[in-house]
Amino acid sequence: MTLGQNLLRPRSVALVGASDDPGKTGGRPLAFLRRAGFSGAIYPVNPRRETVQGQTSYPAIDALPERPDHAFILAPTDGVLDAVAACVARGVPVLTVLAGGFAEAGESGLAREAELRRILAGSGTRLLGPNSIGIVNVTTGLSLTANGAFAEPEIQKGGIFVASHSGSMIGAILSRGLAKGLGFAGFVSTGSEVDLSLGEICEATLDDPAIGTYALFLESIAHGAAIRRFALAAAERGKPVIAYKLGRSRQAAELAQSHTGAIAGEDGIADAFLKDCGIARVETLDGLIEGLPLLAKLGVPTAPRRPRTAVVTTTGGGAAMVVDQLGLRGVEAVVPSEETMARLAARGVAAPRGRILDLTLAGTRPAIMSAALETLLDAPEFDLVVAVAGSSARFQPELLVPAIAGAARQAERPLVVFAAPEAPEALRSFAEAGVPCFHTPEACGDAVAAIFGRRAPKGLGAEAPSRGTARQLDEAEGYAVLARLGVPVAPHAVAGIEATASPVAYPVAVKLLSADVLHKTELGGVVLGIADDGAFRSAVADIVGAVGKAAPGLVVERLLVQSMAKGIGEVLLSVHRDPDAGAVVMLAAGGILAEIHEDRSLRLAPVSREEALAMIDEVKALRALAGFRGRPKGDLGALADAIVAISQAGPEIVEAEINPLLVRRENEGVVAVDAVVRLMEEGR
Repeated sequence: MTLGQNLLRPRSVALVGASDDPGKTGGRPLAFLRRAGFSGAIYPVNPRRETVQGQTSYPAIDALPERPDHAFILAPTDGVLDAVAACVARGVPVLTVLAGGFAEAGESGLAREAELRRILAGSGTRLLGPNSIGIVNVTTGLSLTANGAFAEPEIQKGGIFVASHSGSMIGAILSRGLAKGLGFAGFVSTGSEVDLSLGEICEATLDDPAIGTYALFLESIAHGAAIRRFALAAAERGKPVIAYKLGRSRQAAELAQSHTGAIAGEDGIADAFLKDCGIARVETLDGLIEGLPLLAKLGVPTAPRRPRTAVVTTTGGGAAMVVDQLGLRGVEAVVPSEETMARLAARGVAAPRGRILDLTLAGTRPAIMSAALETLLDAPEFDLVVAVAGSSARFQPELLVPAIAGAARQAERPLVVFAAPEAPEALRSFAEAGVPCFHTPEACGDAVAAIFGRRAPKGLGAEAPSRGTARQLDEAEGYAVLARLGVPVAPHAVAGIEATASPVAYPVAVKLLSADVLHKTELGGVVLGIADDGAFRSAVADIVGAVGKAAPGLVVERLLVQSMAKGIGEVLLSVHRDPDAGAVVMLAAGGILAEIHEDRSLRLAPVSREEALAMIDEVKALRALAGFRGRPKGDLGALADAIVAISQAGPEIVEAEINPLLVRRENEGVVAVDAVVRLMEEGR
């Protein structure tokens, strides 16, 4: 059997440490499996009891009449290692471990986790957890979980598979989703991901015909390569993915070494990662849950867009809140065309022309609401229609729901609903009819912007060497790397402190050349605008003296002499190899203001020229280089070429940062005048 089958469709399961009390954590899985109607064999393992909840119990895993496909280890932390070792010895393909107390528990927990890895090493056994609350397949009745939320009397079947780093959030998504009429295919809590990661688990479920969409609750993007593989494969199968991510990545200390980390931010990298995986990242829990029907309707992403949106309502205030939330996320409520207004009038719909089509109380009449929605859904100027329902959604849902649901069924374009009052009956009816519906304007704006804003998933880039030590190059060595990539660099030469004249044509800049110094200016190690030999000799003396005072232990031996270059704008361009996301390319406002403005665009490498141009458009500071208000145009085409070039950096390049990269006038190119490059050298 495959990993996916052993995870979600096992023919037999063992419950190691099962309790006789169905109300206890260790007793829930057996009770849940029975209630859900699991048809496979269930083997409770408890050496202290002959029966568990009225069923024959076995003293050990090797006493079972057959090797189970999946074992759920319910033992306390101190008993986990022995239980895992026994299951590995029996050849059990998949284990789920409920207990915590591993890496998160300090030094003793780390030692316990190391032993767990040692037991698994070289075996054919895969492990979910530890600290996993379990896995559920609604279709087959596999309720292999200790999560009390699965005491629900009935879980509606559907196409949603939920994968979460957090076990408690599984229950929250389940209960909230059921209240909104959603149907589920399965759930998994990944826990500590000692072996199986969230991406690998989801990848193993992709060929399950019962699963149509994925909802992820992420605490980090750890094991990012597996998440990316899953997202690519899901898109190929037409199965869209939505995610809510909290928490921070773990590379903060490393990122802090350069401007790249300070500006990109750990969560900024995670956001770029999810977008380039084609995953819709929402900001709210309601957006995650309530956005699922819209996600299913729109399918996998092809290109990001800001949908031209029509807003029709019976309550002006409620509609204004939706327009506000959409606008905060860059989604515009579009004024209907004169032709559309004429078609509305011809069908008896009277409303002022504006960003909100306010039908007032007349809109509570089904015929008027139907006519308005059908007309707007057919209008060429709209990609999406939002219907905002007032009090009638709560007190007379039989009037509004059929009209909206009927219009949605007939339309190719999506229609979503926001109910201003608390209207659970109407929302459930909309869900049953397949109409995406939201109970807050924030969730509506969040889900619409995230789902329409998805990018097509990108292929995997080259992975970094698994072993080695990162070595920072001096600036001259860094320029050589950039030149090989195809990034233009300013003319330069290396000189000793005994030099009396510039080896490069004046005017020049003279800089301290040392791989040990990241920010030379702070030590007095840079002198600009040197015009002749006398100024050159003075600059060398000034640098030697200033650096000697600022860093007495640093010996100044070599200098970089570089032609002074001019441009009409400065940018920061970098590629950084994140341990989870992979190679990330960043474009930002350049120079000393880079960290202040945090005006940047991020993409996973490699970057196409089309993506490079989109990145340029996303950095607000660069709009001035597009000829804003009569200013001279910069060579944005050359900048795009430089972005593409640096994105092709090989896996040995841990980081390459140019700050600044000067942008010259149109058709004059770009040129790097400062760079930090770090290489991974295997065996060092």
